[in-house]
Amino acid sequence: MKIGMETRELTSLTFEMGPSRPPSEAHSLMLRIARGCPWHRCEFCSSHRTKKLQIRSVEEIKRDIETVKIITDKIKEISWKKGYGGSVKEAAAYMYENPISDSFRIVALWLYFGGQNVFLQDADALIMRTPQLAEVLRFLRQMLSSVTRVTSYGRSKTASRKTLEELKELYDAGLTRLHIGLESGSDEVLSYVQKGVTAAEHIDGGRKVVESGISLCEYVMPGLGGRRWRKEHVSETARVLNEINPDFIRLRSLAIREDVPLYQKYASGDFELLTDDEVVEEIGGLIQRLDVTSYLASDHIENLLQEVEGQLPEAKEKMLGSVSRYLGLPYEERLNFRLGRRMGYYTDLGDFSNVHKRERIEQIIRGTRDRGEDIEEVIFNLKKRFLV
Repeated sequence: MKIGMETRELTSLTFEMGPSRPPSEAHSLMLRIARGCPWHRCEFCSSHRTKKLQIRSVEEIKRDIETVKIITDKIKEISWKKGYGGSVKEAAAYMYENPISDSFRIVALWLYFGGQNVFLQDADALIMRTPQLAEVLRFLRQMLSSVTRVTSYGRSKTASRKTLEELKELYDAGLTRLHIGLESGSDEVLSYVQKGVTAAEHIDGGRKVVESGISLCEYVMPGLGGRRWRKEHVSETARVLNEINPDFIRLRSLAIREDVPLYQKYASGDFELLTDDEVVEEIGGLIQRLDVTSYLASDHIENLLQEVEGQLPEAKEKMLGSVSRYLGLPYEERLNFRLGRRMGYYTDLGDFSNVHKRERIEQIIRGTRDRGEDIEEVIFNLKKRFLV
């Protein structure tokens, strides 16, 4: 195939991508700003723990953007050559199935879903000096005219260290949303899990992001306080969120793998995990205390009740109703739903009315008990499958 360049030249076109992104950025183009995390000590996190932070140069990043531009233009050319009449979506579908290289497949998928969203990787693009990051953002918008949204992970600590003027500069350059892991608003919890930030810094960084015009999504981790700080985790997290009033609040219920330090604290008995029911109670307590205009999302498999979602304050009673409905179920029905949810049979409580699914899970529970296996351990291990 020849489309302005030799096939060998097209095959050599590559750009660098990092390992992670939020679920809400599934159809975004990944653009790597820095490798790793500037902190990488959070005891619940397995990502970036062994990777030393490397901030990429502006020149490197620009070359990647230029590569994406070249691939994008080639796919647009293919649209005409293959008789798609300029339809980028049809050409992208063709190139996804018949890619010249992995980079072509990635860009084709991005274009198929509109080619509008870009996510900056890895863990904290804000760590790059503001003038350099602003230069990258402007170049990105200049080269890829279809882009309408640019998002990134960020740390409250980093946002707090930026001035409001710096954040406004990044907004003006094209940064539209930040995903920040708040996790907890309790200083005791934050210190225990070595989050590397205080509640005051969460508030300062978050409020500056909101004031700058950048959309803010704060991630909260129900269960992170364990049994020791259960009350403080709920009340202080609600207090901090009320102070910030972010655009989005996303729930990421705690689950831990054996390769993170928090697991060792759990194994030694120093950290007591909450049960699924207690985590649901905690989420209900958090929602009850929230006085924000945020959209609360529960878009992750680790969350037991995915339907606990909606615009606050309008959807508060609906969400609390889902919590009450679950907690009001008899023990065996809650167990059935928990196992079915972790096995992928149920998405929400509405699926629980499916008699065939319920009977199938009941069979699995009986078989597990007949074999003498611990169902709670089975559920615990199922939850770990979704961690990265």
